[in-house]
Amino acid sequence: MPYFDAASSAPLHPVARQALLASLDEGWADPARLYREGRRARMLLDAAREAAADAVGCRPDELVFTPSGTAAVHAGIAGALSGRRRVGRRLVASAVEHSSVFHAAAAHEAAGGSFTEVPVERTGAVDSAVFGAALREDTALACLQSANHEVGTEQPVAAVAALCREAGVPLLVDAAQSLGWGPVADGWSLLTASAHKWGGPAGVGLLVVRKGVRFAPQGPADERESGRSAGFENLPAIVAAAASLRAVRAEAEAEAARLRSLVDRVRAEVAARVPDVEVVGDPGRRLPHVVTFSCLYVDGETLLHELDRAGFSVSSGSSCTSSTLTPSHVLKAMGVLSEGNVRLSLPAGTAASDVERFLDVLPGVVAGVRERLGVPVADASAGPAGSAAVEPAASLVVDALGRRCPVPVIELAKVIGDVPVGGTVTVLADDEAARLDIPAWCEMREQEYVGEEPAERGAAYVVRRLS
Repeated sequence: MPYFDAASSAPLHPVARQALLASLDEGWADPARLYREGRRARMLLDAAREAAADAVGCRPDELVFTPSGTAAVHAGIAGALSGRRRVGRRLVASAVEHSSVFHAAAAHEAAGGSFTEVPVERTGAVDSAVFGAALREDTALACLQSANHEVGTEQPVAAVAALCREAGVPLLVDAAQSLGWGPVADGWSLLTASAHKWGGPAGVGLLVVRKGVRFAPQGPADERESGRSAGFENLPAIVAAAASLRAVRAEAEAEAARLRSLVDRVRAEVAARVPDVEVVGDPGRRLPHVVTFSCLYVDGETLLHELDRAGFSVSSGSSCTSSTLTPSHVLKAMGVLSEGNVRLSLPAGTAASDVERFLDVLPGVVAGVRERLGVPVADASAGPAGSAAVEPAASLVVDALGRRCPVPVIELAKVIGDVPVGGTVTVLADDEAARLDIPAWCEMREQEYVGEEPAERGAAYVVRRLS
């Protein structure tokens, strides 16, 4: 069964497995002790730290291991904000950061701090000038991911880092998705990453704090990992994480070229074979193994289940939001279609034949889901068709209250042809996704989205027929 969800968690690399098994026998003792077994464990820990630091491009004494990438983000943000509390209490981050950043921001606001989100373009990237304009004298910390978890878009880290340096603001980079493919552009002050994203074991994160960055670890003091990550180190997992990072880096250039070619084919063929699909994310400045697309008139949850039945493990946007009823904050920030969203993230070694089989299966799966939802066939294949038998009404109201997307969009598609050109359809909906998907439908179907109006329940979305 092809596994296409490496952005959530990559399969364990063979080198990681070997290192993990070997260090279970050699690295079980306390590396803080001076007896023989402790010294052996300390040597393994020091070697792992040096290997990881070499891959990151930092000094070994700037890097600590944490229990996860999320823990690294939380510790990094809290420590940097506390260390610079005399400067101010303002945190700045892009609108498409990993949920761990927003959880840390919420805790910061609850404690009296402030948080500013920097918007992104439709590709999912920030404009570096817009990000720079958000930096003020009271900004204690800025956060920017190196590449997006959901759509693969790479961020202009070097340009933003230069603006942060000019403003005297430290920049924390979440490099979880990109570190396995290469080092992050220089200029950052703090960096976080997670081993299971590159084929290491789960339960190991990296936190790097450059020398000279004001940093005050939060929580009870601990003697281990420079006081920045409490608790006994999971040495076998740490050794395996460092070994696999070195191994995937050695393979990265060749594998990136191969996977990028497969992803380019998916980007082109999905749009060609499936009607009404929006491929999202930057087509050029992106991770080599990630492609995300959204299918109009499709329930994403059902689509994922059907693809699973067909033998493909894929995800929908972020694993952090897929279990909720709210649309992905990343897709929302980008202003793209949110329903029917599918993310493929190909692990190293993915066979071209598996990708071809996915492309063969997908059109039938999407068509089947649309048919069960009652999508109007004419609209799905062409454009809205008017009614020739009856004089069309100047305006119509569609009551989709209490119904989840894509139903409000499907109901809109069914009746748009029943109003004359210039007429309007008002859709009443209380599903949050409608706020994204109705404007996206208008753009894809070349109709005019007039805007949102208040309603007794939910909201009223007004659409004008142009053709």
